[in-house]
Amino acid sequence: MQMAKPPIPNRPATAQYPARTEAIGGDAPGAPAAQGTGRHGVFTAFGLAAETQPLSCGLYVVATPIGNLEDVSLRALRILAAANAVLAEDTRITRRLMAHYGITTPLVAYHEHSAESVRTRMIARLQAGEALALVSDAGTPLVSDPGYKLVQAAIEEGLPVTPIPGPSSVLTALVVSGLPSDRFFFEGFLPSKSGARCNRLAALATIPGTLMMFESAKRLPAMLADAAAVLGPRPAVVARELTKMFETVRRGSLAELAAQFAEEGPPRGEIVVLIGEAAEEDRRADAMGDLDIALGDALASHSVKDAAALVAARLGLPKREVYARAVALSRDASGEGA
Repeated sequence: MQMAKPPIPNRPATAQYPARTEAIGGDAPGAPAAQGTGRHGVFTAFGLAAETQPLSCGLYVVATPIGNLEDVSLRALRILAAANAVLAEDTRITRRLMAHYGITTPLVAYHEHSAESVRTRMIARLQAGEALALVSDAGTPLVSDPGYKLVQAAIEEGLPVTPIPGPSSVLTALVVSGLPSDRFFFEGFLPSKSGARCNRLAALATIPGTLMMFESAKRLPAMLADAAAVLGPRPAVVARELTKMFETVRRGSLAELAAQFAEEGPPRGEIVVLIGEAAEEDRRADAMGDLDIALGDALASHSVKDAAALVAARLGLPKREVYARAVALSRDASGEGA
């Protein structure tokens, strides 16, 4: 992991860092005016100690670095330092980040196996006026990480939930991939078994835009092989260990990447896979196949005219084109074209 230089702890100057500034519009839009019971915290950055003011009550969803510790924002450091507690997926990982910046806020384990009783206790603390920070192991919480149920519970109770934006491996991989970034779909993790994975890939095939997903290192070669078989010769990218010392971005077709990793074996580290759209001719062929299937089903119980109208409306295709195809299929079925 690429590490920033350790902070210099003993500088005489102390910078006052306000809890709210006009430039960022406050930390809890719509929150009650009453102050919470947050702490006067301290963090150290660039060799200077910065003292924070208590936060307003509420849940703060804080993005943390995905690798390089220098990617954390000053606002995130301030929230982590001033919160009553930091809810962390893995307290050992978060403790390293906080220690690097001289933050001593108490840590509470909150992960996907946390019982409802843990959420109930955290909601009670928020209702009592505390400020709690929620982080994941790396990046933006709730993106294939725990925390959704806690955020949902806080919203249902009318408690303030404030995002503290920052690093995200999904967007980091997208901007360096070279694939179209105007439209993309994030899938998360695909199923671990090949059959279910292929079925899911087939369902994703018609989505217009770049497909993005996380994958474990040990499953990467098999996943790429399945993707190549289901999706065909699409461009793809495997981004590994982003922002870290051994950051790697490998580009090629799905088949090429599948062959490379099959030969090399599973890589190490955290992985994001991106898959480009199918070529125009491939999309056209898929669309025609879907059209024929839909028309075949509709013609079994409707006239050519009615079947064409139904399918055109369902698929959003031009009526004239669908009608012409319905006539051709009807003739083929009746043997008139022989």
